[in-house]
Amino acid sequence: MIINTGQRTDIPAFFPEWFANRLKEGYVCVRNPYNLAQVSRYKLNPEVVDAIGFCTKNPAPFFPYLDLLKDYGQYWYVTMTGYGKDIEPGVPDKIQVMEAFKELSRHVGINKIGWRYDPIFVDEKYTVDYHLETFERMATNLKGYTGHVVISFIDIYDKVKRNFPEARAVSAEDKLILGKEIIRIASDCGMLVKPCAEGDFLGRYGADCSGCMTIDMYEKAIGSHLIAPKSKVQPARATCACYLGADIGAYDTCRHYCKYCYANNDLEQVARNKKLHDPTSPFLIGNYRPEDKIHDVTQKSWKDNQLSIFDY
Repeated sequence: MIINTGQRTDIPAFFPEWFANRLKEGYVCVRNPYNLAQVSRYKLNPEVVDAIGFCTKNPAPFFPYLDLLKDYGQYWYVTMTGYGKDIEPGVPDKIQVMEAFKELSRHVGINKIGWRYDPIFVDEKYTVDYHLETFERMATNLKGYTGHVVISFIDIYDKVKRNFPEARAVSAEDKLILGKEIIRIASDCGMLVKPCAEGDFLGRYGADCSGCMTIDMYEKAIGSHLIAPKSKVQPARATCACYLGADIGAYDTCRHYCKYCYANNDLEQVARNKKLHDPTSPFLIGNYRPEDKIHDVTQKSWKDNQLSIFDY
């Protein structure tokens, strides 16, 4: 099976010691965000966990614990955009993050790491030209350290409207200009562009529109064919082709405070949750409660032992 860590928060950036303790103890408890008394308990064991998926804006805090992952399949996405502290106040300097990206790539290998330049929005400061110039500088710096880059254009969810009311959807014209040029720049740097939930309109220009976190990607990362059940998680966007499920994070816990974030609903709750975090707890926030109903999730490996991905 696959464990995801990055759909609700940034665990490597803010909770590295906690996740290291979960790996050492071999299990993790996750509250249903819509029914807090309903708790799923997952084993963290490479015999049943085929891969762990990460999505982070700062992988460096987890570097001291990377050896704990040596027996696990893994895939890392690192998000690096051109925005400043006015949009991403808690994200470290991008030069620093790019150096961490390259160090992580050297450690895990180019097939286990991808770059995300998203979400893209356009305004008077962050213009189309600004994005293209910034993307080219970043792509040149990261050349040889990843084989693909994910892009997406901002979606104006209700949470985004509250936290970033001035944000506007990107026009079809600007999407096309940005998409075509980003594909060209990425190709020059040895990267394939994978649009995230943007339909297939960029496919004719050389993008791979099959999805940004698919079973196929996990298979290439771990070198094994996976017989994965259909995901029960409904993606937020109808055109999303990612394989979602078994996320161990919690909403209202990410302290990057990005204005476009969909995972933080209440910034005051983020501060409260920081105080409730215990690195030794099985839960990311808090601990067991008397009313908890614990469900030990049935887990098994999805690897097809009859085939290797290299047998295709």
